[in-house]
Amino acid sequence: MATHLRLFHEPEVRDDSSASEGMVCVRLGDLLPLLTMAQRFKYSWLKDFRDDEVCITDDLYQVLQEFLGYRPSA
Repeated sequence: MATHLRLFHEPEVRDDSSASEGMVCVRLGDLLPLLTMAQRFKYSWLKDFRDDEVCITDDLYQVLQEFLGYRPSA
């Protein structure tokens, strides 16, 4: 069976004066499926970026902090 490749277009780059050279802004919705697949299939290149910092919005950070402390009830 032939392998089908998906073409991912270059993400929109916003003009952000705080963005460092060599940085690209991408939507989380575009990034998550790729990272999920790389993690699920244990792609070794993902480990190369394990120590990289990722910038997120303040509101996402707050939601993640709340989620971190969340314990589902049994």
